[in-house]
Parts: sequence; structure tokens; C-alpha cells
Amino acid sequence: MKAVVTVTGKDSVGIIADVSRECSEWGVNIIDISQSVLREYFAMIMLVDIDGIKGSFGDFVDGMSRLGDGKGLRISTMHEDIFNTMHHV
Repeated sequence: MKAVVTVTGKDSVGIIADVSRECSEWGVNIIDISQSVLREYFAMIMLVDIDGIKGSFGDFVDGMSRLGDGKGLRISTMHEDIFNTMHHV
């Protein structure tokens, strides 16, 4: 199973490292990543594999959100089934 993680906020050193570390601690593997900086604003979207997740998906979502709160970022995590359903025409 996969999930989509989005990260937005003011750019600062270490955002990718912090998000990657959090994924690693949860046993979540990053499959693909795209990021850009527009002036001082940071935006990233990641596709992650959650098959080896340590704990529940809900706890992972909450953990990622807490990480964002602590860094002044917005981190949203959505299961691929929900993402696909929302973006199906």
C-alpha cells in the first residue's frame, strides 16, 4: 500500500532530512519525491510505501502532522486509495 505526503511552508534547512527521518522511524519507505522552492516557500510531495509501517496508519498521519506543527510546516498524509478516489474524474 502507498500514501501521498505533502509538505508546505516557509523554506528552511533540513526539511527533507526531518521528513525522511520521520518516515524511516515509522518504517515507511520513500518511493518518489518531488520538491521545489518558490522564493521563500517550500513545497514537496512524496509517494511512500506503507507496507512495513510500525504502528497504525492513523498514528503515522498524526506523527507527520505533529512534525509539521513543530517545524512551522503543514504536512498532510493521505492513503493512496483516498487520493485516487478524490482525483478520479
